Amino acid sequence: MRRTIVSVSDLAEHPEWRVFDCRHDLGDPSKGEAAYREGHIAGALHAHLDRDLSGAKTGRNGRHPLPDADRLAEWLGRSGLRNTDQVVAYDEGSGVFAARLWWMLRWIGHDAVAVLDGGLAAWIRQGRPLTRAVAHLARSEFHAVPNETMSVDTESVLRNLSRRPGKSLPDEAGPDEKEFQLVDARGANRFAGVDETIDPVGGHIPGALNRPYMMNLSADGLFKPAAELRSEFDRLLSGRASADIVNQCGSGVTACHNLLAMEIAGLSGARLYPGSWSEWCSDPERPVAVGALP
Repeated sequence: MRRTIVSVSDLAEHPEWRVFDCRHDLGDPSKGEAAYREGHIAGALHAHLDRDLSGAKTGRNGRHPLPDADRLAEWLGRSGLRNTDQVVAYDEGSGVFAARLWWMLRWIGHDAVAVLDGGLAAWIRQGRPLTRAVAHLARSEFHAVPNETMSVDTESVLRNLSRRPGKSLPDEAGPDEKEFQLVDARGANRFAGVDETIDPVGGHIPGALNRPYMMNLSADGLFKPAAELRSEFDRLLSGRASADIVNQCGSGVTACHNLLAMEIAGLSGARLYPGSWSEWCSDPERPVAVGALP
């Protein structure tokens, strides 16, 4: 069972693995699907971030809310996925959209899922073939067993800002008094509230640490070695246990990249705040911090 990342050669040697193409463009949501039609890894089906990997938006639940687990299972069944299948997800290269499917499958109890390291870019660099043929698989009965302990909601994040009785101001509690530590996967500028181009409010949740997801990758576009990732996360977390970490980002997508990197580093048990900044900032009553980390 492969649970984190696989190499191009690993995938090429296992044509029986189920593959999902997760390419997406936040600025042009149709672009990933169009690219899939132009060429993809044989046997891959397309997983659309908005249609397949997100639920209905209300304007207050973020840009990419989690879908209902049963609806996700129904889509996987229509895709012919069985609970015994090994899944590999890929995207253009960084793994950020593939990591979203990776986390969601684990969330509904399917642990046999990995991300193609380096994505389609690495596949093409090695001269591997692409196809325009779309695989047609018989419908299956996929059974979801969601693990609600893998995520936290907005109310939990709000309560976490002030943990001791009698405290009323956000972020008064010291780090040892909080139930969990937030880690924000957005770029440093957006975290600081500078040049926000996606969400209507700039800044970050008070007390969050910043770990831009691109820091998980080497110059060649592959994930850094496990020991290097472990060292970097250990420095960031300053001794906090991985089970006490909640990852977030703009809308619950790039945070999954940090969750994957933590798993590669052997730091299991971290959770996701699916609504992330886009949900948090939808309510003007919630506190906002600006500026870079000290």
